[in-house]
Amino acid sequence: MMSVHQSLRENSNWPRLVSLVRELAFIDGGSDDAFTLASGRKSRWFFDTKPVMMHPEASHLLGELFNQRMDELGADFVGGLELGAVPLTAIAISTSSKDSPRRGFMVRKEPKGRGGRKTNNPPGIEGSSLENGGDIVIVEDVTTTGGSAIKAVERIHNDTNCRVVAVISIVDREEGAVEAFNQAGIHFESIMTRSDVSDS
Repeated sequence: MMSVHQSLRENSNWPRLVSLVRELAFIDGGSDDAFTLASGRKSRWFFDTKPVMMHPEASHLLGELFNQRMDELGADFVGGLELGAVPLTAIAISTSSKDSPRRGFMVRKEPKGRGGRKTNNPPGIEGSSLENGGDIVIVEDVTTTGGSAIKAVERIHNDTNCRVVAVISIVDREEGAVEAFNQAGIHFESIMTRSDVSDS
């Protein structure tokens, strides 16, 4: 089952972004135990998307494609877990139209002792106020099993009046995330898959 929405594959800028991710973020280690991931799993493939998010052309393309899907999904808010989601949220917000009602937020891995003094957000959720509820897209840079994004969704559902309508990642590593999100009842998409990057 593919995690990339057809409307993205049909976007004329999608192939260029895939090419930039291949150039800036991707290493094929040649064997299945070449890299040890943050999760402890071994993998042949390595992605570091921070150079992509810090690259002018690539970040504009990311913003365009993320906003395309968030518009189609009707997202009121975009955000996610530090660290990867923080620049990604900023890119999505800064590349949306100036009159866009969509707002950004971030979820700390470890909440500070207080919530937002001005926003009334619960501890650990910072940025725009989520107090009045709304539909949220959680963003992530690279998704392996989906575990950390699923935790972010649970925090949003437990601590706010918001509803997560989707999790969208730059890269789906195709190592079980689609199945994990399905099992958790969460809609998951990615801008591209590991195969899109490695097979061309």
